[in-house]
Amino acid sequence: MVRPPVPLSVDLDTHDTLPKVLAYNAEHFGREIAFREKDLGIWNEYTWAHYHDRVRSFALAMRSLGLGSGDVVALIGDNRPDWIIGEVAAHAAGAMSIGLYRDALDEEVAYLINYAEVALILAEDEEQVDKFINLGDRIPTVRHIVYSDARGMRKYTDPRLIDVRSFVERGDALAAQDPQLYDRMVAETHGDDVAILCTTSGTTANPKLAMLQAGALLRHSASYLKVDPKGPKDEYVSVLPLPWIMEQIYVMGKALLSRMKVNFVEEPATMMADLREIGPTFVLLAPRVWEGVAADVRSRMMDSSRLKNRLFDLGMKLGMRALDRGQRSWVAHVLLYRWLTDRLGFRFLKSAATGGAALGPETFRFFLAMGVPLRQLYGQTELLGAYTIHTQDDIDFDTVGVPFDEGVEVRIAEPDPTGVGEIVTRHPNMYLGYYKNPEATAADMHDGWMHTGDAGYYNDSGHLVVIDRIRDLATTSGGNRFSPQFIENKLKFSAFVAEAVILGHQRPYLAAIVCIRFAIVSKWAEKNRIAFTTYTDLSSRPEVYDMLRREVEKVNATLPEAQRIHKFLLLYKELDADDGELTRTRKVRRGVINEKYGDIIDAIYAGQPAIPVDTTITFQDGTRQRIQTTLKVVDLMPTDEMRKAAE
Repeated sequence: MVRPPVPLSVDLDTHDTLPKVLAYNAEHFGREIAFREKDLGIWNEYTWAHYHDRVRSFALAMRSLGLGSGDVVALIGDNRPDWIIGEVAAHAAGAMSIGLYRDALDEEVAYLINYAEVALILAEDEEQVDKFINLGDRIPTVRHIVYSDARGMRKYTDPRLIDVRSFVERGDALAAQDPQLYDRMVAETHGDDVAILCTTSGTTANPKLAMLQAGALLRHSASYLKVDPKGPKDEYVSVLPLPWIMEQIYVMGKALLSRMKVNFVEEPATMMADLREIGPTFVLLAPRVWEGVAADVRSRMMDSSRLKNRLFDLGMKLGMRALDRGQRSWVAHVLLYRWLTDRLGFRFLKSAATGGAALGPETFRFFLAMGVPLRQLYGQTELLGAYTIHTQDDIDFDTVGVPFDEGVEVRIAEPDPTGVGEIVTRHPNMYLGYYKNPEATAADMHDGWMHTGDAGYYNDSGHLVVIDRIRDLATTSGGNRFSPQFIENKLKFSAFVAEAVILGHQRPYLAAIVCIRFAIVSKWAEKNRIAFTTYTDLSSRPEVYDMLRREVEKVNATLPEAQRIHKFLLLYKELDADDGELTRTRKVRRGVINEKYGDIIDAIYAGQPAIPVDTTITFQDGTRQRIQTTLKVVDLMPTDEMRKAAE
């Protein structure tokens, strides 16, 4: 059933900034719940009036510290109320905001702080404050560091540090001196001003900062609400990083306009339990999270009885068959899905979305068969996040849906004979360009069109199909084209595969570097009485190799012959954003992989059956560990087929 759009109660012509919309909500809906935060096992509720009052205190505190137009406020930590409060307050003070990923390392933080010339930082706790203290005089523009959690902070003497309670008191004191000051500050904000500096994914280099206007963000959020309606009765759980553009759209834009309730989980580790307690009507999860949930379901079945496993297999089979017919299996619902959606916290979902990267069709089918109303969306930071989505009555898991109606134009530039070309887009609410980087802006923008760098085409139903990054599309030495990402997503549907990197560009055949999903493979090993010590040890076990061989062969059976994986090995470690192998949104940095593991890749194609490794890895806390192991190369093809592929 298609939900009708909920009319906006606020006029975006006059309320064109986040502080203005918040002030309107506080005045007209002050007693409604705006958000909840779980702390020590208890869900604490905050109204729009409370939200507004704390933003006022933060904004006036910033003004008292001299912040204003042209200044930049950085925010770092978990998804918490003080983050969104601090961001809206920065805009009210006339400053711009920039979100930093909570797991960013010191060097990444230093680069962004200096690039944006950040004046004030809002940090969650000691862990985050330590990053700035350790950087010392390498971040000279930072004048103040405000922290929300005071635990462990007594030992610090840095004069830039301010406890959030003292920060609020400073703002309240200024409010007492001039009760109308905050209202004047909000009235002076303009929707055409740059409000947010949003980091791009940075798959090839340091991230750029897209300049986003508050008015554009609100207008684009309003367009989004017409195709994905939300209202005050909706419950949303915020789990994806707030620096990511899509979480900005939902928590800052759509939540302010639709007044849907935003819920903040206690810890990332408690996400699934907290989801079940809230029973959200909508979730937005990254592909890696959906993949993890699907893998966890299959992992739990390992500990179940034989009867439950048979019922699970039967339910999945019936559900998939019904899905292929465009129907739902009520037998599967009674046997499996009713119980499963309740356990996952998905029972009350009216819509669900995935974006940020491609989600494998098998994972998509898994949730659709379950009855989860999952839709794929597509967009870029520069385009204010998503601008295509599946309509509620037209879902195709091989596509990313259709463009929004609100002035969004998407075309395929210079298509080849099959219709594949670069996806280029424009709409009225795009970014203004990259901060302090006109050269990069000119490289990506041509005649008002944003060149995305993605290859795609429109199918016969008018849906946009995204194949891969243009630079990542590969061709074997025999001339066979393939999309590494497409095959990688098929592999990651396996509960035992955490990451995979497909090789083969200008090589005679395809090979794969596979990272096991340690939590699940270790459980499988324990159940099968396979002794191991570390990740490296487990990934080298012959039983694990045999099991992963079966998983890879399942994927090969679904692929054209020219795109099948001929060889694979299990890497001795997980791919890690801290090592530069992944972006902070978990996209593979192929250039880094090719450079860092070049010797291993060459050895695979040289025909070595085993590759000795002697290296050192550095953990996030700075400790180092020497790794000495031998990587077995599994050959999946008979010798004559390998010879044929090489020719």
